[in-house]
Parts: sequence; structure tokens; C-alpha cells
Amino acid sequence: MKRIILTGGGTAGHVTPNIALLPRLKELNYDIHYIGSYNGIEKELIEQFGIPYHGISTGKLRRYFSVQNFTDPFRVIKGLGEAKKLVKILHPDVIFSKGGFVSVPVVLAGKSRHVPTIIHESDMTPGLANKISMPSASKICCNFPETIEHLPAGKAVLTGSPIRQELLSGDKYKALEFLHFTQDKPVIMVVGGSLGSVAVNDAVRRVLPELLQSFQVVHLCGKGKVDESLKGLQGYAQFEYIKDELKDLFALTDLVISRAGANAICELLALHKPNLLIPLSANASRGDQILNARSFERQGYSVVLEEEELNHDVLLDAIMNLYQNRETYIQAMKNSPQQNSIDTIIDLIEAAARH
Repeated sequence: MKRIILTGGGTAGHVTPNIALLPRLKELNYDIHYIGSYNGIEKELIEQFGIPYHGISTGKLRRYFSVQNFTDPFRVIKGLGEAKKLVKILHPDVIFSKGGFVSVPVVLAGKSRHVPTIIHESDMTPGLANKISMPSASKICCNFPETIEHLPAGKAVLTGSPIRQELLSGDKYKALEFLHFTQDKPVIMVVGGSLGSVAVNDAVRRVLPELLQSFQVVHLCGKGKVDESLKGLQGYAQFEYIKDELKDLFALTDLVISRAGANAICELLALHKPNLLIPLSANASRGDQILNARSFERQGYSVVLEEEELNHDVLLDAIMNLYQNRETYIQAMKNSPQQNSIDTIIDLIEAAARH
């Protein structure tokens, strides 16, 4: 039996693509182990699948001043020692890394034991953790054609992001019943990321009176961000977070308004959902969501509005134009080369495991 170590953590985006690979890896009889941080989000997400989970010490390597910059290097060194010990004991055939700082010691430990490693980079430009890991990788998967020029020659493979297959099997009639919506108006889903987005939430709520004349709106607004004054509004349903019913909501949805996290927009691509992306501002991030969104715009998959452009009329016009031209976006997504990411990544894993 072949053995694989999966690693990645820090955010859900560094874990869900690993989860998407699990069914195929199990079909191929891989013995699957996961290495993450002691108590990161990855621990909670992975343990529900019954996969052996191994925690290691981890620290963040920051490009800005922080008191933790003086202590985290010692955590990283400790984590590297723990990762080396685990890789020696587990003796895997291959490692698959989704990134995040917990993955760096695992990738380096794999190199020290001559274990082939496949890395996946979600964003347009590689983050610091993956930049450190790249020299140790056999192959580097990416989501965007533009990313290839930022990666070592001969290692880059355009794969797209692995998508949880259950998202493709939703039932729109279950969603209608769940939301108490009718069949006579199209549905917009608003997704602000796992924590929600105040800017997106506020902008959408400002145009609700006009939107609800033509659409129904399901709003995943984030923890603590439900607007009590809008409860019971006909054609509008708001939730902090949705898990089990998400596939059904996607099946019902005609348009999506979303942040531009790489995994989120790759899900929209796989589901062929016309989308309006409002990326996280460069003032609040390293600007990766803006780059992701603009790539999807160039490829004809998305309409993009930056946060600074958001106002009542601009948002309403963008939504109406997107809906009128939705078939153009659906066709572009259907023709995308990034449709079979799980198959492509599994082929790379299989090839690496044979060496």
C-alpha cells in the first residue's frame, strides 16, 4: 500500500483542496496521513474524516515587524525536527502540500529523506511559505496561467484547484424548500468568505430594495454579521455560515457575488456560476485577491468590482449586466482548461509515488 502525507494549514483554503483529494486517494488505496499544527483549523477539519493527524510546532515568518518574529523561528526549528521524525517513521512514498507555514517543515523534512513532494499554489503569485518550499518540490500545481512565469522552469503545471465533488451534486428543489423561495425569480448568492465581509454585506444590503424586485437573495454573511432588521424579508435569506446545504444552494443559484479567494473562485469555475467578484482590498492584504479576480476577468469567467468602486448604482448596474450576459460567462467557464484538477493532480501524485 502506498503512503501519502498531506499537509497545509492556517486557513480553510489551505485544507479544503486536500479534503477534495481524499475520495480519489482512498479509491487508489493510499494510506493517508496528515501533518498540521497542534491546534490549527486543519486539525478540526481533517479529524472528522478519520485520517491519522500528526501535530507539529509552527510559527509564521513575517515580512513586517512583530514581537513574535523573535520567538516564531524557534517554533519553526522545533517543527522541522518534529516533521523530520514523523517523515522518518511514516516513510511516505509522496508528500502533497497545500501551503501555509505549517507545510514548510514538512516539505523540508521530505527533501531530507528524498521523498518526492507535490506543492499546490492557489494564488496568482506564490506566498512566502511556498516560495521557501519550491526548491524542494518535484512539481508545483497552480490555478492561473499567469502563475507559471513565477515558478521554476519545468516544475509548473496548470491544474486549477481540487473541488469537493459533493458541491456538484446539489438539489435545487431542496434549496427552494430550505430557503422558502419561489421558482418565479432567479437567485443571487452572496458569499463574503468564512469570516464574512462588512464591505460586501453593507453594499449588497443597500441595493436590496431594487434587487428583490427582480431576484431572490441568499446571503452567507459571516459569523456575527446577520442583520436582525432584515429577518423575515420576503425573498431574502441570511445565514452566518452554511455547510451541508451549500451544494443545494449552489444548484439553485443563478449568480454569485463573492470575495476572490482562490479556492472560492475555482469552485465557481467548476460549477459554471456567473459571478461578480469583489476582491479584498490591497490595503487589507497582499493584494492576491485582486490579482486572482483580474485573471478570471481576463479569461472571461468573472466581472470584477474593486471595493473602492462600490456604490449603489455601480453595484446594481454590474449585477444587472452580468445577469443579462450570463450565458457568455457560462460558456467561457465550460471551455476552461482547468476543469479536471483532481485527475491532473492525482496523476502527478501517482507519478511521483512510483519514483
